[in-house]
Amino acid sequence: MIPTPPIVRLSEAVATARQSGAPVVALESSVLAQGLPEPANRQADERMRLAIAARGAVPAIAAVVRGVPTMGLAGADLERFLRRDGVHKVSARDLAWAVATGADGATTVAASLALCTEAQLRVFATGGIGGVHREAPFDESADLLELSRSPVITVCAGAKSILDLPATVERLETLGVTVIGYETDEFPGFFTRHTGLALSASTTSVACIADTFRAQVALGRPSALLVVQAPPAREALDGLEVDAAVTAALAEARVAGIRGAKVTPFLLAAVERATGGRSLQANLALLEANASLAAAIAVELGALTG
Repeated sequence: MIPTPPIVRLSEAVATARQSGAPVVALESSVLAQGLPEPANRQADERMRLAIAARGAVPAIAAVVRGVPTMGLAGADLERFLRRDGVHKVSARDLAWAVATGADGATTVAASLALCTEAQLRVFATGGIGGVHREAPFDESADLLELSRSPVITVCAGAKSILDLPATVERLETLGVTVIGYETDEFPGFFTRHTGLALSASTTSVACIADTFRAQVALGRPSALLVVQAPPAREALDGLEVDAAVTAALAEARVAGIRGAKVTPFLLAAVERATGGRSLQANLALLEANASLAAAIAVELGALTG
């Protein structure tokens, strides 16, 4: 007989918040264990958690901890993930394997959304979602499919600048994912504020976002509500500069034979080098800003977050 997988374990802080009806904001762990270099990963963790707490919500980092799906990575477990001690990158497809093998798994956007859905957490913040790759249109992030079947408000700075952004926006439309711009009428480009990709819905009201999600739930729509906001203006990069860096990095990746899952971290590292580290500062700033907005939405949403 196949054993029944364990349910998602809630940390003490998250469980207490659920019991009291306090708003909760989920976060991914892959950005901490794989996406950002040390010590920037620690800075991101602190800045996101403080931003959420400042808005009156409780942060809940998603992860698989020694085979147990968890919302609320903390303490010694969080420290192990920050040090990258044998922590695997886990997407939605890898969750069952991580559970069965007792692995430590840092969850991507896709895997975090799956755990949010299982734990019935309704607000999630990340940096930028994955999407369609520029030179390999068949290479499409699992984030897109998971967004189409996870009823979770997902706050981000658009999709990563290294991707084919027009194709990514088209795929979101095809998959039926509602996209709302917060204080922007363009789909942001992660490091960049402007892409020229117009949005059909935008608002300056957190209450409007919460009302839209309530309507989406009432209509029985199964997908996420994707809320996009531009990276903070002070740290945002020029689009032409980023495009030039990505183009050069893609050429370098072709020569080096880098493919598949290795492409994204390679390109992000190349852009960081090309911008003298400014892309890393933009990443930290947008992670903090997205966490703050997600917390404001969770507070507004009220009981639906728990």
